[in-house]
Amino acid sequence: MKHLAALNKYFWRYKRRFFLGMIFIILANYFRILSPQLTGFVIDHVTLELIQKNDPSKYQTVLEAAQQKHQHYEWLVQWFIAYSKQHFTSFQTTVVFSSVLILLVAILGGAFTYLMRQTIIVMSRHIEYAQKNEIYTHYQKLSATFYKANATGDLMTRISEDVSRVRMYTGPALMYFINLVALIGFCVFSMLRQDVWLTVYVLSPLPILAAVIYIANTIINKKSETVQQTLSSITSNAQESYAGIRVIKSFVQENNMLRHFQQNAETYRANAVGLARVDSIYFPSITLLIGLSTLLTVYFGSVMAVDNPSKYSVIVEFVMYVNMLTFPVSAIGWTASMIQRAAASQKRINEFLQVADTMPDGTVQNIALRGGITFRNCSYTYPNTGIQAIQHLSLQIQPGEKILIMGKTGSGKTTLAQLLLRFFDVNNGELLIDENPVQNFHLQWYRQQLSYVPQDVFLFSDTVANNILFGCQDQQITKEEIIAVAKKANIHHEIEQLPDGYETMVGERGVTLSGGQKQRICIARALLKKPAVLLLDDCLSAVDAKTEHIITQNFTSTLAQTTTIIIAHRVFTQFHFDRIIVLEDGKIVEEGTHQQLIDNQGAYAETYLKQTQSHTR
Repeated sequence: MKHLAALNKYFWRYKRRFFLGMIFIILANYFRILSPQLTGFVIDHVTLELIQKNDPSKYQTVLEAAQQKHQHYEWLVQWFIAYSKQHFTSFQTTVVFSSVLILLVAILGGAFTYLMRQTIIVMSRHIEYAQKNEIYTHYQKLSATFYKANATGDLMTRISEDVSRVRMYTGPALMYFINLVALIGFCVFSMLRQDVWLTVYVLSPLPILAAVIYIANTIINKKSETVQQTLSSITSNAQESYAGIRVIKSFVQENNMLRHFQQNAETYRANAVGLARVDSIYFPSITLLIGLSTLLTVYFGSVMAVDNPSKYSVIVEFVMYVNMLTFPVSAIGWTASMIQRAAASQKRINEFLQVADTMPDGTVQNIALRGGITFRNCSYTYPNTGIQAIQHLSLQIQPGEKILIMGKTGSGKTTLAQLLLRFFDVNNGELLIDENPVQNFHLQWYRQQLSYVPQDVFLFSDTVANNILFGCQDQQITKEEIIAVAKKANIHHEIEQLPDGYETMVGERGVTLSGGQKQRICIARALLKKPAVLLLDDCLSAVDAKTEHIITQNFTSTLAQTTTIIIAHRVFTQFHFDRIIVLEDGKIVEEGTHQQLIDNQGAYAETYLKQTQSHTR
């Protein structure tokens, strides 16, 4: 239950609805408990009428006992009894008006029940909305290391399934819990005022019920946590399958993936069925115990009524009270189950909400960033794998320089780009931007000064124009500016050929476009920001040589004042680079201009020779 304490801030935020809901619950149950008392008054009235006709000698004794009993009724019922004695002379009139009043209090109870749901349940929807926003906002603040360590399906489950289970606590469970406390309190208090010993007899099965609930809840708590964990595995499995469906189909692995999904689904089924079996203990047990309470009421009440005819109405009242208690008592198990499941889900949510952002945020912002970059004896090791991607690397890049970084797969090229973007921070050494440690900059402002086109380009399920505009949505960008950067990325003509031009929906992850089209739209997106530093990570691999030549020529005029770092596996001969850096095992093994590296006859010259030979064949 301690995990649910994290929700207290939401209850305070929506305290008006919460406290109004509690008031409506109390009023709804107050009017409900008036019905047994009004019914008891009618039974007493009938009993007195019969005794007056059949055995007048007992009439005064029974009348005094009934009047004494009526003194323990609620003030509203007592007022009606006094009013009926003054204004209703006939037996039939009293019964009719009593029936009308019973109907009226039922309507009032129903009206307050409606208001109860309109406050508590609506409050739970507001909390659900706020909690999802909190989780989503927190997810966006977490570092790339967090996303490497956690499956996407698990993240989705916690923000959807787990939040939904928590809502069942903030709404129905909380409402039913307050309702059952109020109703049980009213009923037990009213029963004790009428007959203490009969109340004890009637409620004697409740300790057994409490023991059953405690044992079952302990099991439910453990099983609920297991069910949610297996559901996360299923969601992750399905998400990976949908995202990689083309790979699955191309390798004809549909059956293997289905078997893997079925194994996870079977584990979930077994756990869910086990949980359902435990849940099924509640209602038969409660029904049995409520039936036993009714039986005890009839038996002991009948024994008492033999010597005291005024107890006839007490039997009726107690049976009505017991029937009233049927739903709230049966809801104890259901409510406890929902609370336990919500606690298990909130624990999973708290695990992620308590993950701190590992990227310290600086304060420096709103300055003119020139784009000078300094790596000073930098090293970085990936925490999850222990792979040392960068080793004692030192590199100075002047503002506006055009740098090509080459190297084999795993040489550390992409890691350099991610360190510049502060997806990670170096373990050792210093990374400086314009001679300022990168940690001193306000993180969001700093990233706004950079543009990045990753290897695995990503488009959102939106229009082409909005995908290009993605990094500048808080700015006033004209359609002409979007078209201008599309032309520089050599994609404008192809966009115009689409069914709706720039307003064409590209589908999830840009599935309706080719790889080259997606790359060029991402390049247009990066150019639109007019960044101080542009990082292009092997982002022209899916375009032909002619298109690549056009784009690189456009770069020459567009990026004159922009520090540009292009990461590639091959040599770019159409673009003039101030320097070319060759990495191997996270270290710089060669550095210089194209001609200098050709003259050195090293790794760069070997790559260039192989590339030119393959082009001449």
